Amino acid sequence: MERSADRSTTEPATEGTDRDQAETPPDHTGTETESAQLEDRWRRALADLDNLRKRYAKDLGRERAAEVAKVSAAWLPVLDNLELALAHAGSDPQAVVEGVKAIRDQAVQVLSQFGFERHDEVGVPFSPELHEVVGVVDRPDLDSGTVIEVVRPGYGEDGRQLRPAAVVVSRPEG
Repeated sequence: MERSADRSTTEPATEGTDRDQAETPPDHTGTETESAQLEDRWRRALADLDNLRKRYAKDLGRERAAEVAKVSAAWLPVLDNLELALAHAGSDPQAVVEGVKAIRDQAVQVLSQFGFERHDEVGVPFSPELHEVVGVVDRPDLDSGTVIEVVRPGYGEDGRQLRPAAVVVSRPEG
């Protein structure tokens, strides 16, 4: 207690407070803090909106690709039936055969426009991304795993396929 009494005798009480009031502006830190918080929230909301736009654009592209694949897959039974009709059309007139071939070619072209190319190559090496083995035949004259017959063609590319080609592959004897 003696110390505070000593100070009050050596320093006048009004001198320190008058100088502090003259040098320090009014206290606006509460308003500035609130303004900074609101600006931060505003910037975060803008960033969230931008992220939402980007995510929506990405999801929309993915959904469109899924729908194109669904529509393209719906055409596969039609193509399979046309293939069967062509296989049994030996006794039909040539005009009918040519018409069915044209329809098949048109359907294949539609699938190709959607990005699903037809794969029915013979003599190529087996690829698990493009082929499904449905049979194996002993062929000593060919390398093992060579496609020797396509039972059902495949449609699509690596990573984006409607279905793989059903193939018969070779293997060496023994």
